[in-house]
Amino acid sequence: MARHRIGIDLGGTKIEILALGPDGRETHRQRIATPPGYPATLDAIATLVAEAEARLGVTATVGVGIPGVISPATGRVKNANSIALNGHAFDQDLSARLGREVRVDNDANCFTLSEAADGAGAGYRLVFGVILGTGCGGGIVFGGQLHRGPHRIAAEWGHNPLPWPGIDEVPGNACWCGQTGCLETYVSGPALARDCDGPGAHDASQLPARAAAGDRRAQEALDRHAERLARGLAQVINLLDPDAIVLGGGLSNMDHLYAALPALLSRHVFSDVVSTPILRNQHGDSSGVRGAAWLWPAD
Repeated sequence: MARHRIGIDLGGTKIEILALGPDGRETHRQRIATPPGYPATLDAIATLVAEAEARLGVTATVGVGIPGVISPATGRVKNANSIALNGHAFDQDLSARLGREVRVDNDANCFTLSEAADGAGAGYRLVFGVILGTGCGGGIVFGGQLHRGPHRIAAEWGHNPLPWPGIDEVPGNACWCGQTGCLETYVSGPALARDCDGPGAHDASQLPARAAAGDRRAQEALDRHAERLARGLAQVINLLDPDAIVLGGGLSNMDHLYAALPALLSRHVFSDVVSTPILRNQHGDSSGVRGAAWLWPAD
């Protein structure tokens, strides 16, 4: 029997809820600011779900995307850059609040699942999803199913070293994960901003406009970023050979990437021909919350 599904996108600054009807169409959406502290976050999500269900007159399945994963070893959140979640049995705690099973997955996995299901990656068998925002995440969908891996770290490409580093890129930047030289420290939004404007910068959104207006420093930073991103994606292609790569996150709005990356990939991919399409996401910043709802099948 077809059912209603609720998706929650839990971020560091906002919580978004989306409800999908049995036909897959959106029936409800709301965003609120993420409250400080773990208990308050649980309360906020429980309230959003209760209000949505009261409005719709249904009891729905609930899926949640978080900026981390539930460790299969401990049952608690790990690797979340929203550090208030780390160390908590978030799925169990939220299930207890709602009185039903809750499915929780990484937000990049949710993004990839959404785009593979009915977005830019629809129709491709193996889709690699990329999040380029405050961090650098990824997801893998094969044959319509998420691949998570036994440690729940599949597609964490951002915490591998920058491939083929130049002399000026060694030993690498310090990463919040405790390592140095992680790809995330070169291709995330804040990393791009710092590369252009120095240690205090964090917003790269205006760099394409600055470059178009003749700002040479901005153009050079964008060129370095595209080349580094191509190296990272070439490594993904060498490992997975995906049918399509879909870009998401704030930097995915930078038009030049879709023109620059295909030509840059061929320098590093172990193939005589590189035809992997680099696609702009279709659902924008709604892909995460849509994918969270997709963690439950329609029936």
